[in-house]
This record gives sequence, C-alpha cells and structure tokens, in this order.
Amino acid sequence: MPLLRSILIWAALVCAVFVPLAVAAGSPLLEWRGDVYIAAGLAGVVALSLVLVQPLLAAGYLPGLAAPKGRRVHRWIGAGLVVAIVVHVGGLWVTSPPDVIDALLFTSPAPFSAWGVVAMWAAFASALVAMLRGRIGLRPRHWRVLHTGLVMLIAVGSVVHTLLIEGTMGPVSKLVLCLLVLAATGMAIADLRVWTLLRRRRT
Repeated sequence: MPLLRSILIWAALVCAVFVPLAVAAGSPLLEWRGDVYIAAGLAGVVALSLVLVQPLLAAGYLPGLAAPKGRRVHRWIGAGLVVAIVVHVGGLWVTSPPDVIDALLFTSPAPFSAWGVVAMWAAFASALVAMLRGRIGLRPRHWRVLHTGLVMLIAVGSVVHTLLIEGTMGPVSKLVLCLLVLAATGMAIADLRVWTLLRRRRT
C-alpha cells in the first residue's frame, strides 16, 4: 500500500503539471505567434506549476522527499520558479514592451496584470530573503512568518492572474491547476502551523 500510494501521488502531480502545459502548447492561439511569445507563455504555465510543487515539498507531502532532502529540492525549485518568471516577463517585454511597462507601473487596463506583478515581486522577495537570510541575521521564527506571508501572496496573485487571462491554457486544466495551488498552499500552511509563532510572539 505505501508503494501504491507513492505512485499515485507522483502520478497525480505529473498529470497536474504536464496536462496544462500540454494543453497550452497545443493551443490554436499560438499558431501565428512567434517563438519568443510562445516561450514566454509556456514559461508562465511552468511557473504556476512550480508554485504548486513548492508547498508540497515544504510540508513533506511528496514521497521520497522528506526533510532535509525535500528542503534542498525546495530551494532548487524556488530558483527554477524565479527563472521561469524572468523568462515569462522577459519574453513579453521583447514582444510588447509598452504592455510590460504598464503592468510594472500598475497602469495597465488589463486587471490580470497587477496580480501577476504582485506575485512576481513576492517571488523575487522570497528568493532574495532566502539568499540573504544568514547575512542579515534573520531568526528562524521571523523567517518562517515572512516566508509564509510571501508564499500566500505568490499563490493568490498567481491564481488570480491566471484565472483572469483568457489565453492558451484550457479553462478546465487552468481551473484545476489553480485550485490545486490554493489547496496545496493552504494545507501546507495549516500543517506547518506558522500562526503559532505569531501567538508566541504576542505572549
């Protein structure tokens, strides 16, 4: 049973990650698009998939990746998430600089842009704090609270950003992936009980 359970968990994760990517890659909306635009769009799908994987690693939900191995993979996936975001935004910049500038300045008329920018900066801040954690002397308790807050921004911002876009991702696969991201993030935060650190701080 443990082996079967592990296989089912990994199979479900592979489907959750690769089905939306396959749907997006085969979208007819990409038929007349350039390579840079296609790469940027697919990088966005990859980034959302990595947002799903991160809380699963942090909470030790994935078989064979318990701590400390899971934490090491978590750091690598975090770096991959930053790279995917850079490719996504960079590709959109190449294809349409004015749209990216409007998004970064929060002046875009498209409502999904602001959510994407918030999620992007939260991801960058999370990666930066993780790299500088030892140098700035951030205590483990403070780190967990700060990191959790940023993770919530990343998850919610990414999901709203994705749901508001009518793009290459299929509506069903997009909705399922977004719900999984929110569920995985919520479960991980609940199981890791980060809010108890805030209670300790008050007492």
